[in-house]
Amino acid sequence: MKILGVGVDIIENKRIKNSIKSRKFRDRIYSPNELKLSSTSKNKIGYFSKRFAAKEAFAKALGTGFRNNVNFKDIEIINDKFGKPCYTKTKKITKIIRKEFKVKNFNCFLSISDEKEYSTAFTIIQSI
Repeated sequence: MKILGVGVDIIENKRIKNSIKSRKFRDRIYSPNELKLSSTSKNKIGYFSKRFAAKEAFAKALGTGFRNNVNFKDIEIINDKFGKPCYTKTKKITKIIRKEFKVKNFNCFLSISDEKEYSTAFTIIQSI
């Protein structure tokens, strides 16, 4: 196993608090599934801030940022049955990682956290 990419991001929550008021912003950044799941969150600002940071961290781990046909909605964060956040392995993201890193199999690891003022995310992309 080899680490292919590492990314980290931190965001000020009030920036997201103001941005999520715009439907256009939410639809441009978050997947339909993420928007649906947000309805169950008691802390909407934390929910959206942590996912925004996770998308940024993933783009940094990828090494391309949001270029080469990678956009925010392509990167989807869900929670497993225990509540642990994880990335959805979509066909598009799988194809991009295989092309960028020339690997067949990989895992993506995500850790997210927030406090009153900030949210942060840490991502590792690893070959299998």
